[in-house]
Amino acid sequence: MTADPIALMRASFDAAVAAADPLKILGEHLPPRPRGKVIVVGAGKAAASMAVAVERAWADVPMEGVVITRYAHGLPTQRIRVVEAGHPVPDEAGEAAAHEILRRAQQAGPDDLLLVLVSGGGSSLLSLPVPAVPMADLKAMTRQLLASGAPIEQMNVVRKHLSRIAGGWLAEAAAGRGAHVVALIVSDVTGDAPSDIASGPCAPDPTTYEDALAVLRRWNVAPPATIAGWLARGARGDTPETPKAGAPFFERVENRVIATAHRSLEAAGEVFRRAGIRPVILGDTVTGEAREVAKVYAALVHEIRAHGAPFAPPVALISGGECTVTLPAGTNGRGGRCSEFLLSLAVELDGAPDVHALAADTDGIDGSETNAGAWLDPGAGARAAANGVTGRAALDAHDAYGFFAAAGTLLETGPTRTNVNDFRVILTL
Repeated sequence: MTADPIALMRASFDAAVAAADPLKILGEHLPPRPRGKVIVVGAGKAAASMAVAVERAWADVPMEGVVITRYAHGLPTQRIRVVEAGHPVPDEAGEAAAHEILRRAQQAGPDDLLLVLVSGGGSSLLSLPVPAVPMADLKAMTRQLLASGAPIEQMNVVRKHLSRIAGGWLAEAAAGRGAHVVALIVSDVTGDAPSDIASGPCAPDPTTYEDALAVLRRWNVAPPATIAGWLARGARGDTPETPKAGAPFFERVENRVIATAHRSLEAAGEVFRRAGIRPVILGDTVTGEAREVAKVYAALVHEIRAHGAPFAPPVALISGGECTVTLPAGTNGRGGRCSEFLLSLAVELDGAPDVHALAADTDGIDGSETNAGAWLDPGAGARAAANGVTGRAALDAHDAYGFFAAAGTLLETGPTRTNVNDFRVILTL
């Protein structure tokens, strides 16, 4: 192989992101134009690029609407207003915009189309808590959940039951009045279930208030009294459950998943195949503690290097999904789940001479800092150590950002304005 391993891995990451770029893929998934008006709403890290894609594809179709995206993820639009708001912790800007979205949905009539643009990050961006729960309390609980290590799907079980818009309520607001609802979805969750992505604003919710309470107990989250009280009332049946499958209005609702992690992994694999390297996709549903997942992958790499099994070099091990990082009380880590995975891998591989790796979030932001992730080459550990940072100490402190900054291998892309979760590749030559 003559290609630079780092350049090849970066090209594979770029291909993965491109496969989920709304500007490239959204137009072919639009529904037939309605007789009435088009109301466009949505939320997520891809919301702005999805809005631009709709405007381009339907340049001659009258429309109005508003979408919410993360701060610094906006784009200029003509007919669909873009609001920037807080993520991963919700804020008042998102709350105000979500209230407007609900109002617009409630104004849709039988001849109208509510086009909902859904992508990862929508759970926090589209936060419109029930009247009994102040935004300050929702913020506090969200911070606890983020630090607990709870998987995103379980976090969303709780958020659906505190929302006036998630868990199918947005669809009910429009379809319950006779409008047609189509949700175009960029998936950032394992399994690609519409009910999990952005907390399923247009999908039937299979979970219950009791499930939400069980999640809080499982992850040792002590919510504010307003949240505990609301969920307890729901579990007693004192307040309505989220909309369930079989509700008549869902006959006028369609959820279309237009981009997934697996499609992006396949696009990345083609980059290696063209370079004469076998790509092996290990799945798009990898979950668990990032540092522990890395240990399993490192063991696989050791087997490949020592015995040429189960895959002979050169081989690129590609995977997606969403790992977690559990922060001990009092710990302020730097980095994110991709960077922590890669740091743990670096510790386990200990400078293996023929192994390179890259791990990054397809949205361009990995956790607490501004980097998408990082890459690993055989000399990264030595360079970091020369700058006073050892891999083991950084891992113990949950400071993956500090390690890769010292090694000079942070991956900075800026916001990609899409999100199909994490991307990982380990290249063994």
